[in-house]
Amino acid sequence: QVQLVESGGGLVQPGGSLRLSCAASGIMLSIYDMGWFRQAPGKQRELVATITSGGITNYADSVKGRFTISRDNAKATVYLQMSALKPEDTDVYYCRQNIATLTERHDYWGQGTQVTVSS
Repeated sequence: QVQLVESGGGLVQPGGSLRLSCAASGIMLSIYDMGWFRQAPGKQRELVATITSGGITNYADSVKGRFTISRDNAKATVYLQMSALKPEDTDVYYCRQNIATLTERHDYWGQGTQVTVSS
């Protein structure tokens, strides 16, 4: 059973920084794309950033130049370094990892972590 556990959310002032982490555990053969998404109450979940197994990154326009996604394959962990945070970045952030196990391959999601940007 693969599980993703997120950490690093919290309350931060505008202009501040936070680093989110998402670690996968369980029996895994390979991990492919990893990514971060966010969702506000009553709204659709939206892409924040993704990173391929080869390290190619993609960002939403709203976070380009402020957020950096990275991964540590040995630790099955994806990170999101968030800087110059704005109140509109307030959301629940979810990680996603595309993982192949002994029997299947599909997307696994973290439980979500709240990020609140407020003075």
